Amino acid sequence: MNIDDVIYVLCLLACIGAGSFVRKLRDETQRKYVCSILGLIVVIVVSGFHSLHCAISVALGTASVLLVHPSNCHVVTFVVMFGYLVFFRLVYLFGLPTVPGPTNMIQMLLTLKVSGIAFEKTAAWKRIRASDERQNNEQQDANNDPSLNVTSYDLSLQQLTATEIVRYSFNYVGVLTGPYYRYRTYRDYFETPFKDHAPCVPATIQQLKAAVFYCSLYLLANYLWPLEYAMSDEFYNDRSVIYRVLYVWPTFFIFRARIYTGLTLSECVCTMAGFGAYPDDADTNNGEGPRKPYQNMIKDAEKHSYNFTTIVNTRVLDVERCWTFREGMKHWNVCVQYWLAVNVYKLFPIKKYRTGAIFLCSAYWHGFRPGHYFCIMGAPFYVIMEDTWHKLVRKDAVGMRRTVIDVIFWICKWFGFSYLGTAFLLSSFDNIWRFYSSVYHIGYITWALLVAVGVYLTKLKKSAERKAKRAADSTAEAGEPDAVKQKAQ
Repeated sequence: MNIDDVIYVLCLLACIGAGSFVRKLRDETQRKYVCSILGLIVVIVVSGFHSLHCAISVALGTASVLLVHPSNCHVVTFVVMFGYLVFFRLVYLFGLPTVPGPTNMIQMLLTLKVSGIAFEKTAAWKRIRASDERQNNEQQDANNDPSLNVTSYDLSLQQLTATEIVRYSFNYVGVLTGPYYRYRTYRDYFETPFKDHAPCVPATIQQLKAAVFYCSLYLLANYLWPLEYAMSDEFYNDRSVIYRVLYVWPTFFIFRARIYTGLTLSECVCTMAGFGAYPDDADTNNGEGPRKPYQNMIKDAEKHSYNFTTIVNTRVLDVERCWTFREGMKHWNVCVQYWLAVNVYKLFPIKKYRTGAIFLCSAYWHGFRPGHYFCIMGAPFYVIMEDTWHKLVRKDAVGMRRTVIDVIFWICKWFGFSYLGTAFLLSSFDNIWRFYSSVYHIGYITWALLVAVGVYLTKLKKSAERKAKRAADSTAEAGEPDAVKQKAQ
């Protein structure tokens, strides 16, 4: 582990330890300030001089949220926050020192949080305006549309202050690694008693055990199959093509174990503080929070059972056990996926380009290195191939045949993740091209051939189905007169 990783883990452990103290504070205003101060300390410890980037971007984003009209503040804030990422990641062109990796992660989360609160404010403003118009026009039938119901939360979003946005942005819970959570989740933490009744310590201990397990796998696998070896001359001169192809498996395994460790520790920060705890009956979703009314549960909070689904960022077991690439993506980084789905996919004006827009936005958010685009923008092409063959051979399969096909899809899923993920890790175009060329671009070529064959077989299948349907119709028509004759007799 390099020095950045050590500082990163120590900060997460310190934040976990602070959770018990923060949870016991009774004064909610005091708790807000303590959480923000702790968050600022973490940012400064990790980033040092580079903390100025975080402060400047939040200041610019806050100004956009508060000074621009609610109808447009989401667009302006999005442009400001994502635009600052350009300067932030290209500071070396201006003679400034390059930003360290942990600071990059902090800035990525701040970008989502500040622009996310602007999207929430605009959506709430639209509901309020629609409600006012409905009342003026006396269109009572519109009352049945729940999306038009105005809540106290919608009204509070129109009264946001700079202090509240800054405290939300630098809350120590999630400031370093995430997960992303809505402003509503942040506010509920201070205004509801759910944290006092949730199983904070048992949930944290369970997650810490998992984090230790993931970290052990990471250290062991990284010792046996270091990524640096894949960039050495020995790897390309002394190893066979088969060895180089198979090396993507341990490489991506190491990446997964590292990510699982960090994300699980970040969830421990939440669970120890009781952050993101909601009653089971509230029907919580990752990143989004409750999807059902939960205010009536505050009075008898001690009678409910609780979960931390809101702050679960990656469903590890589901990622590992699911059969397909598409399913795996749905379980990975789900809080960020929620942000992308709500604020990019649903709002992108051209429907047929929505999927491409969220993948491009995701790649841009991760960084400007070619590896991010090789990996993330390559995923849709694999999914196209997988969906084609799913319809051909997997969709209608049952029994042992379905089991065998599922296993084949599972193996192909992990090769796809590993092959694309290696590009993410190699980062630079030269390293990526050297590696892919050394294995003759086997992944892309194989997938392209499978798509072509799949499309061809799909056409044959549809043609056969049409012929069979026409033959059946012809038979039915030919047999109809005989049936009429028999009835007449």
